[in-house]
Amino acid sequence: MNKILFCCLLLLAQVGFAQTSVNTTTTGQTSPAFKLPVLDKSPMDMSYYPANYPVLRIQDKANEPLVARVIYSRPQKEGRTIFGGLVEYGQVWRLGANEATELELYRDVKVKDKKLPKGRYTLYAIPTETQWTIIFNKDTDIWGAFKYDQKKDVLRVDVPVQKSPTVVEPFTLSFNKSTNGADMIMAWDEAMVTVPFSFK
Repeated sequence: MNKILFCCLLLLAQVGFAQTSVNTTTTGQTSPAFKLPVLDKSPMDMSYYPANYPVLRIQDKANEPLVARVIYSRPQKEGRTIFGGLVEYGQVWRLGANEATELELYRDVKVKDKKLPKGRYTLYAIPTETQWTIIFNKDTDIWGAFKYDQKKDVLRVDVPVQKSPTVVEPFTLSFNKSTNGADMIMAWDEAMVTVPFSFK
């Protein structure tokens, strides 16, 4: 009986040592256990103009200076009705999910012939069936559109809605080179809009 008790105590001591060693830092101090966050359902992504600028830069192939970078989250369609359903018509939308989408401009540009100084902006949209109002707002680091303040708008432009040639599953935002600069293209479900930037 004493041998069985001794073996049980020895086993418990080994388990306790193993748990302590897992939670021990390099300085020998025990740290509290924590969970790593799970992958977000709407992962964050980033688009540049010129496209893939950081990669081009390290390859010494960046022939144009950096003009814009946008950081946004990419919700999925997942069989839902997006516009007029999940995203209500006529209401301010964060242009994605989670944190509101942010655009950083590294030089002054024009958006549909309206001046927009270099700087960092939160992007919002007010979608309707036929057009989206794109909003550039100076209040950054915002979650959603819950505290959107129209008084902090820097610029608003209206752009027409086009039908996407295919159903776009994840909300997508990217830049495409144009004659006078670049187009910022946003697409989700069957809707696509183009915001023209000129800087040449």
